[in-house]
Amino acid sequence: MSSETIVAKRYAKALFAVAKEKSMIERVEEELRAIVEAVGENPDFQNLLLHPNIEAKTKLGMMSAILEGKVSDPVWGMLKLLIERGRESILTSLYNDFIDIADEALGQVNATVYTPFALNEKEKREIAEGFGRLSGKKIRIETVIDPSLLGGIKVRIGDRLYDGSLAGKLARLQKNLNEAQAM
Repeated sequence: MSSETIVAKRYAKALFAVAKEKSMIERVEEELRAIVEAVGENPDFQNLLLHPNIEAKTKLGMMSAILEGKVSDPVWGMLKLLIERGRESILTSLYNDFIDIADEALGQVNATVYTPFALNEKEKREIAEGFGRLSGKKIRIETVIDPSLLGGIKVRIGDRLYDGSLAGKLARLQKNLNEAQAM
């Protein structure tokens, strides 16, 4: 494990402790996600933020103009700390570690649901409840429309894939028939 990975995890733990104390875990996560996405989607901004020859004071002024008053105190404080200590490069790792820590503490897990069409809120809720009973955790659903699926769904939770797609069922049926013929 690299030293940056270890440092990012420490910062994430500290930020989580503050967010938990202030009952702001979800808000902090949303704000971090927005910042990480904004930095990732704007290469020029990312280059400015990570440039070693730009002083921390200048970077703080730039970030202050953009974010101060628009994000919570814990997030703003963490950003200031990262910039002051020259650790801007760990922002994405800190965000990912924060999510992992928050999910573990709150008994949550993310699931990616692949479907051939968009799901409505009721369907998402039913899928989340069903897989929540299966996993014993609260499921947060992200949907991905996969037109190659003829019907059914695939659900990925961590490193597990639950394949309830028509193609998956046909593949399992074919495998079973092949095994039966081999006997």
